Formats: sequence, structure tokens, C-alpha cells
Amino acid sequence: MSTYFSTQGQVIRCKAAVAWGPGKPLVIEEVEVAPPQAMEVRLKILFTSLCHTDVYFWEAKGQTPVFPRIFGHEAAGIVESVGEGVTEIKPGDHVLPVFTGECKECRHCKSEESNMCDLLRINTNRGVMLNDGKSRFSINGKPIYHFVGTSTFSEYTVVHVGCVAKIDPEAPLDKVCVLSCGISTGLGATLNVAKPPKGSTVAIFGLGAVGLAAAEGARMAGASRIIGVDLNSNRFEEAKKFGVTEFVNPKDYNKPVQEVLAEMTDGGVDRSVECTGSINAMISAFECVHDGWGVAVLVGVPNKDDAFKTHPINVLSEKTLKGTFFGNYKPRTDLPSVVEKYMNKELELEKFITHELPFSEINKAFEYMLKGEGLRCIIHMGA
Repeated sequence: MSTYFSTQGQVIRCKAAVAWGPGKPLVIEEVEVAPPQAMEVRLKILFTSLCHTDVYFWEAKGQTPVFPRIFGHEAAGIVESVGEGVTEIKPGDHVLPVFTGECKECRHCKSEESNMCDLLRINTNRGVMLNDGKSRFSINGKPIYHFVGTSTFSEYTVVHVGCVAKIDPEAPLDKVCVLSCGISTGLGATLNVAKPPKGSTVAIFGLGAVGLAAAEGARMAGASRIIGVDLNSNRFEEAKKFGVTEFVNPKDYNKPVQEVLAEMTDGGVDRSVECTGSINAMISAFECVHDGWGVAVLVGVPNKDDAFKTHPINVLSEKTLKGTFFGNYKPRTDLPSVVEKYMNKELELEKFITHELPFSEINKAFEYMLKGEGLRCIIHMGA
């Protein structure tokens, strides 16, 4: 049976953290949230967290800014109401909204090899809903724009049904909310794409939240050596909690880090996962894998003018280079199973959560992120 909410079919007035301009502190405002239209779902957000993607587009560096806007895309909540045509989800369901979707109809969704939905692939510039090209948020009749189709820095939000993953109602939402973006991206990059054999050696480039999630994936896969590579040596001690066994700071050597890793591992690592977005780290991650069977996976997003350059012999010697988007997880199909890994104690999420704040102090989460303090800050929407 579905749950009935008295607000169904009505405009909801609630609190949202609105970004009025690039880099400006968010302002808690009362916004109006319209009912969901066809193939849309209105969610009551209970917990959300801050991701680097939110900060990057909030700063609007080198972009065409879309403001005023409600950011946020890592979250968990409950379905309040559904629009016409929505059958898989009902009011009362516990869900994770996701920045990328799964329509289940396009070639990508029907392919077992891809998770890049033609209809609902991430779009950072679109601030409106697909159904009618309008926003569901407003203040005094003026639109407040969406962000990547989720806008979870609001007590209520409207999302396309294809961007909503229904999960186990017993799962603690204040923990699994971090699976909506970065943690799943790093975890899936290792488990779904790199696929390290048990007992293998894995190098992780970048020990932020995504990189540590990749290390967690290597730990779960049974890697015998997990080598963390980062320019910040202060991250090394924390990384041990995620299974990292050895550490390399490229600044400590007068030779390319790929040569250092090759010397440490008798010719190269079995798998590498790059989680920085640095083009140099990407090249190093590829060149450090062993010839014949080594696989490198790129996760980080480079600058638009970057060019990946390596000698063709690295390809001819049977090193494999792969890329991944959201860890190759299909949001609706696969995220419920990732939640189950946590419920079964295979995956540890608590160690990613370093701060918690009430919604009224959301700007502190931005301060933590900008200072590089901690991994994930959980924002309690009802506080």
C-alpha cells in the first residue's frame, strides 16, 4: 500500500538553500514547489551531502552561470507524490535521487555495457524539467532553477522518475545518501570497470572521497596491495581505514611516478584508478600498469583543453585504458544492490562521513569543502 500525504496535488511551501549568484553564500528562503507532472516524482529530502560538483558549479568558474539556483545532488528521502505515468514508485517509498538517469528505453539503457542514458544523461546547464521546459521551484512567481535534475538543497524537490532509485526501507538514509554520486562512482570504477582479481596490486591516484571509495572497492575485491598516490601526504593516514597499504607522494621523487610504481611492483601494477582530473595523473595511471594485462580506469574529469598523450607502444604492449561514468552503475537497476552491500556489512559508509550539520548551517559545509577538511558532510534537512 502507498502512503497518503495531505500535500499531494498541492503547491508546497518549504525551506530551500538558494544560490543567488556565483560564489555567494546560500540563503535559506521559503520557496514554492509545484506538484509533479507526467513521469515526475516529488520527494521530501531528509538528508543531503555536499559534493565537489556542487562547489564547482556554484563557483561558476569558466562556465555560463545559471542563477538563481538550488544545488545539491547527493541525498536520500521519501516519495511524497508521483505524476501521471509513474508506476514503479509510490508515495512513502524510500529513495535516492541521482544526477544521471535510466529511462530503460534508449539504446544505452537496454545495453548491458552502458549506463549513459540518452534521455537523462547529466546536464549541468539545464535548469528546468524535461516535461515542459519549466522549473518546479519559484519565489513570488519567479523561477528558481534546478541543478542536474535533483536540487536536493530543498526540503522538497521534483525529479524525473528515471533519476530516482527505490531502496530498502530499512536502510539508514543518513548513511546511504552518500551513494547518490561520488562514493558509488569510485566504488564502481574499481568493482565494475577495473575488476581487480583477488590478490592483485591496485594503485589509486587521488585520495579524496572518490579515490577512497575506489580503494574501498579494491579492498572488497581482495587486492593484496593498494597503493595510494597523492600530492598531500596528510591524507595517507586516513586512507589506511579504506584498505590502502602503501603510499606514494610524487613530490618525493625526481622521476615520473609511473617509474616509481613500476619499480615497486616488478614492472607495474595490475590495476590503476585515477580520481583527480589531472591530465598528468591520467597519463601516469595508464603508464604505470603492467604490460600484458594491466588495466587503467579514468574517473576524474579533465579541463576541456587537456590532451591525453602517451607513446603508442603502451597500447601495443597490451595495456588497457578505460573510462567510467558513475562507476558504470545504472541508477535505478544497480543502486539498490549497492545499498544492500552496505546493509550486509560488505561496504562501510560511516568512515566517509566526517561532519554533520543542520540545514540552517549549510554554508559551513561549503567552508569544509573549500578548506579540504573531511570527506562528506551530512546535512540534516529537518534541523
